[in-house]
Amino acid sequence: MRHFFTTKVKALLAAAVLLAAGLAVVSNLTDLSVGQMFVQGVLTPLRAGASALTAQAERLYDYIFRYESLEAENTSLKDQISQIQDDARDAESIKRENDRLRDLLELKKNHEDYQLVDGYIIARDSNDWTHSFTINRGSSDGIQEGMCAITESGQVVGLVTEAGSNYSVIKSILDSSLEISATISASGYSGMVKGGYVTGNDGLLMMEYLPSSAVIRNRDQVVTTGSTVYPRNLILGYVIDAGFTDTGIAKFALLQPAADMSSLEQVFILTNFSTE
Repeated sequence: MRHFFTTKVKALLAAAVLLAAGLAVVSNLTDLSVGQMFVQGVLTPLRAGASALTAQAERLYDYIFRYESLEAENTSLKDQISQIQDDARDAESIKRENDRLRDLLELKKNHEDYQLVDGYIIARDSNDWTHSFTINRGSSDGIQEGMCAITESGQVVGLVTEAGSNYSVIKSILDSSLEISATISASGYSGMVKGGYVTGNDGLLMMEYLPSSAVIRNRDQVVTTGSTVYPRNLILGYVIDAGFTDTGIAKFALLQPAADMSSLEQVFILTNFSTE
């Protein structure tokens, strides 16, 4: 029996006694039974793990909620920017219209005999959009074929070639089939103005049948001579170059059109004017 309690057994017994004593002391201090302390010892790591999972879930929820909130805010900001851009375009359009009306008032002040019908461009010729376009006014507004189309500043745009009840087709002065009697304002030399059919100069006008002795200067203004279709002194364009025809007995001039055909939005049809 004296060898029954080996060193290892003695150590285990000592540890058990110490553990029991420690549990007893802790039990007295915390008012918990040994069983309760055992359960808590087992549950504490589980609780810690659950708490960590809960915190992680809360962080994930906060992230998702914050992401959705930021996405909604981003969408709202995009809508606001789009609205601001629309407002800016509207404001710019209104400004351009006001500028046109201001110039038109000046034109009417200088030409009280002009009777005008305004029209907005609603379509352009798909083959050559600078040579022909359609406006939203027609015969019901007093427009007829053969009437002149101008800008608010008195620049020639073209001629009405078709008038429906609520639309009109206008052939622009850039079309080579349209001829207009014209005069160089500074010198009084006269000729005929057509669309620039010279290769590479499709966007220009050509003034033909000028005297070979004519002195032609760059930036000379060319205006209408006056007829039953085009009133006198409507602006056609400005000289940018000149030369002799193949025969050498006459001169021609290339003109930059006064009206910018690429940026036209609105035109005015001369339905009546005094020919005096």
